[in-house]
Amino acid sequence: MTTATAIIGGGCFWCTEAVFLELDGVSAVKSGYAGGSVPNPTYEQVCTGRSGHAEVIRITYDPEVISYADLLRVFFATHDPTTLNRQGNDVGTQYRSSIFIESEEQTRVAREVMAEIEARGIWGGKIVTTIEPLTVFYPAEAYHDDYFTRNPNAGYCRVVVAPKVAKVRKEFTDRLRRKTA
Repeated sequence: MTTATAIIGGGCFWCTEAVFLELDGVSAVKSGYAGGSVPNPTYEQVCTGRSGHAEVIRITYDPEVISYADLLRVFFATHDPTTLNRQGNDVGTQYRSSIFIESEEQTRVAREVMAEIEARGIWGGKIVTTIEPLTVFYPAEAYHDDYFTRNPNAGYCRVVVAPKVAKVRKEFTDRLRRKTA
């Protein structure tokens, strides 16, 4: 199996992690931080909005099963890329819609998919997603791992995360991980 990585931020990483764990070809998702100025930031530092980091996820995937472009299509369908530094009640630069690129090819594909989504007018506004060079990815604290799976009845998970997971299950049925009995 070939693997590649994609690093994206679409609000709270508990939401994005849960969405991308549903997809076939995705072997791992790790919550973390990127785009800031503080080395080895903590969740508490990032939450202040002063570290400059975004809450992101690093997706490890098989490009022979799911393409980078298709990952980005899921990304744009499962968060609002037209709200600056905000996803619902989560407000601050740490919740910015962002794509952290690791190559010129990722930049090209990100721009193409953004143009495609914008042309389709899905969100009814201008996309404000940033495309930023990845300098370093800092893994988040372990208690963020599999947050939705471990806390499905938490208020935030029921109200915010679960609808995003339901949306990906409904709109991307052909991309879902195959369950084995």
